[in-house]
Amino acid sequence: MALGRRASPCLLLPCFLILGSLSVQAVSPNYKEALAKSILFFQGQRSGMLPSAQQITWRSNSALSDGSTAGVNLTGGYYDAGDNVKFNFPMAFTTTMLSWSTLEYGKKMGPQQVKNARAAIRWATDYLLKCANASPNKLYVGVGDPNADHKCWERPEDMDTPRTVYSVSPSNPGSDVAGETAAALAAASMVFRTADRQYSGLLLKTAKKVMQFAVQYQGSYSDSLGTAACPFYCSYSGYKDELLWGATWLLRASNDVSYLNFIKSLGANDGADIFSWDNKYAGARVLLSRRALIEKDNSFQPYTQQAEDFMCRILPNSPSTTTSYTSGGLMFKQSESNLQYVTSITFLLTTYSKYMSSSAHTFNCGNVLITSRTLRNLAKQQASLNVDYILGENPMKMSFMVGFGADYPKRIHHRGSSIPSLAIHPQSIGCDAGFQPYFYTQNPNPNILIGAIVGGPNQNDFFSDDRTDYSHSEPATYINAAFVGPLAFFAGSSRT
Repeated sequence: MALGRRASPCLLLPCFLILGSLSVQAVSPNYKEALAKSILFFQGQRSGMLPSAQQITWRSNSALSDGSTAGVNLTGGYYDAGDNVKFNFPMAFTTTMLSWSTLEYGKKMGPQQVKNARAAIRWATDYLLKCANASPNKLYVGVGDPNADHKCWERPEDMDTPRTVYSVSPSNPGSDVAGETAAALAAASMVFRTADRQYSGLLLKTAKKVMQFAVQYQGSYSDSLGTAACPFYCSYSGYKDELLWGATWLLRASNDVSYLNFIKSLGANDGADIFSWDNKYAGARVLLSRRALIEKDNSFQPYTQQAEDFMCRILPNSPSTTTSYTSGGLMFKQSESNLQYVTSITFLLTTYSKYMSSSAHTFNCGNVLITSRTLRNLAKQQASLNVDYILGENPMKMSFMVGFGADYPKRIHHRGSSIPSLAIHPQSIGCDAGFQPYFYTQNPNPNILIGAIVGGPNQNDFFSDDRTDYSHSEPATYINAAFVGPLAFFAGSSRT
């Protein structure tokens, strides 16, 4: 069919997706409910002494002596996923994304959810501050022997595995984990700027110190920590992206030109078609492009071009796309825990579309001209498809958020959720004792981890709801943290 100058609406988005979205559909998911539950989830991941206001009551105090083997207090923070280890690399990314979500979408979230988000952020930053300030010339980056922990199936309240403390230092550097920690503290400092100025100041001061450490002693924490980092959270993309990410957040938080000069000298020009706890290039470029699109600073235009190159690699049927989609319309990046990439990239789509609303410039995806209006609509459309898919608008008609919708995962790969709580079973359940009665059973988990988003379906839109299939059934903090922003975007927006 010959086309005139007016582009087909299906040029960058598959027609079945666009046309399906325009047809009569069931009522949209309750985004406000999903938003509240996505933040509540973090209470189920808490380590340390739980507060009296704890709402996920099947959890109890745990890991109250963390740090003692090193003579420091490292209690608090979050368990990363379904295990009982505190990995600071993904925890810091989780904190950065929760903070960015609150900064960008706080007005759409509403006062109560902003308050809840601040509480979730502070649970992490209180811990990260301890890690950064407990010892001179040392940054603590994790607690708990992951190799020993992953051989056990026990509640965090019963842990009897070594609570080994890991750190980076001038002789054993970790620019990636330090850069991400600096980003988390800097982003959080902006969240607390009006709510708690003293705390905000401490966060920013510590962020600057940690960033200086990351720059002065360059190296990968994967090399320094060895099997404590790999294969669990290896820094596959290297550490240059975290240096870019940390400096970008410190530039926004402090407006100190020295960070801009560092960014320019870094030469971090690698192309990206993913955004995750490991690879931060796309996120940094979208954040830097804010200065061009909203603040009208043309010197940041190169970062806008890089952000748009990323968008062209994501949008379906773009001539330069490198992204696959399932037949049900879900973005598919990796076979393991795909929803972590879906939520993170969806955050960038909604956020960049938000920035684009202040701009009228155009750019090209290959030979296809994209106007700001086109990209804004396409980004919002694709983000909407991903959000709704996760919340139940998919071929299986299953929500991938626990406790949301009529049907959701019941057998998630999560120790605390799958084993009866202390209130029900006060006797200790040791390392090996949890496998046969609780891990291998086909019974649903006794404790509902409300708001948890699992790894998600496979490339055929199928989800087995199998506890032993961790790559699809395990929730993680960084999946939820990135989803808070898109949920707030739609909870506070008209869908037209």
